[in-house]
Amino acid sequence: MNRYQTLADDIKQQILSNTWRSGEKIPSVRKASQNYAVSAATVLQAYQLLESEGWLVAKPQSGYFVTPRMDRVEVAEQPTIRPAYNDELYEFLQVNMKADTAFGSALPDPSLFPFDSLTRHLASAGRKMSSQSIIQDMPPGNEDLRRLIAQRYLNQGVNVTADDIVITSGAMEGLNLSLQVSTSPQETIAIEAPAFYGALQAAKRLQLSVVPVAIEPLNGIDLVALEKAFQQGARASWLMPNFQNPTGTTLTDTEKQKLVELANHYDVTLIEDDVYSELYFGDDKPKPLKFWDTEDRVLTCGSFSKSLCPGYRIGWVVNGQYSKQLQKQQLISTLSGSSPVQQGIAHYLQFESYDNHLRKLRKLMQQRQQEYLTYIRETFPPQCTVNDPHGGYFLWLQLAKNIDSYELYEHLQKNGVSIGYGRLFSSQQQYQHCIRLNVSFAFEPEIRMALNQISKWLSKKEIT
Repeated sequence: MNRYQTLADDIKQQILSNTWRSGEKIPSVRKASQNYAVSAATVLQAYQLLESEGWLVAKPQSGYFVTPRMDRVEVAEQPTIRPAYNDELYEFLQVNMKADTAFGSALPDPSLFPFDSLTRHLASAGRKMSSQSIIQDMPPGNEDLRRLIAQRYLNQGVNVTADDIVITSGAMEGLNLSLQVSTSPQETIAIEAPAFYGALQAAKRLQLSVVPVAIEPLNGIDLVALEKAFQQGARASWLMPNFQNPTGTTLTDTEKQKLVELANHYDVTLIEDDVYSELYFGDDKPKPLKFWDTEDRVLTCGSFSKSLCPGYRIGWVVNGQYSKQLQKQQLISTLSGSSPVQQGIAHYLQFESYDNHLRKLRKLMQQRQQEYLTYIRETFPPQCTVNDPHGGYFLWLQLAKNIDSYELYEHLQKNGVSIGYGRLFSSQQQYQHCIRLNVSFAFEPEIRMALNQISKWLSKKEIT
């Protein structure tokens, strides 16, 4: 490759990484010649190449400027070297942070939440804080907040007290702590398949072996396979019984009860990821596994991140048996959650109607889900099947068997669109033909345009 081509490629990467943005002027030929230690002729050749490909535009008497993305010529795709899972997941999360249309994001649309009201309560609670609050709110966490969370469980028939609850920095910390106190390295755990990628990552980090247990939107969890995993020595199981991520599946009460009975019989700890349970569309909130837990072997992890305040990082674990161990593990890892935030959320729960907010939130999420479902069923190829969950904000799409959803992900990424591609949710490189879509965002023209991009790409691939 000639020197001017190498320089042109370097500048393309700078533009793709937003070092130079659309409309910005790049260094003059003379300045670039000094910066890159090449001749002015080499710089000029590189700039002219980039201009011919639509990356730059020359303006008389002014210099060269970056063009909008739509003006650029797409270069031939290079073979992709797929990174290790840790790096791949990090890359995926970074892409979602930058995407214009983040179907791949795990977080709901931020505009759905009462940030102004929360800010007022946070300020009000802050003014009332004593100098001892920081000490008092160390693990297990703010007493008022734990008591208010316990009340919500009691209203659902789950017999817990504030002493059974440990406040964590988001549900993810609670889930990780639960896994740490209930397992040891090299042990085996059972995890749903497909699974939330955070569960797979946590198991990998703690050097645990994963036994996948199938879960499907229509058929629920494979209890026969789960029992076999328990029989073969699985010490714990990480499960999401309500509006599972990514499939949206909710287990029936019969399945939940049977699952807990199996855990009792084989002495297995159940780690329940229950962060979506407030986002139900029917009349009744689905029960957690903890409802059937008579031996205190279920560690139920919840959070306000999906229902009230993304970014505040307030979660919890409900379990009396492991409470002290959870607190010890938290103290030596993250110390504690934020005291002001804990008090601010407690203040909100005491003086605002959280349930009124939830009713409005559920109604809007259900409406948006139906808009997405209608559009997908009308415009996507017939080989595409989509689930119809009764809560949450994810849709799990199964595409034609010949589709590699990672290729679709890469194609969309160039246009500022992200999706959750299938193999992220597998410990065994499965679900290549599946995608997860976040459908919490308002169904506006840019959403339709992004869905249309997906539909066209799928149609073209199925024809070929």
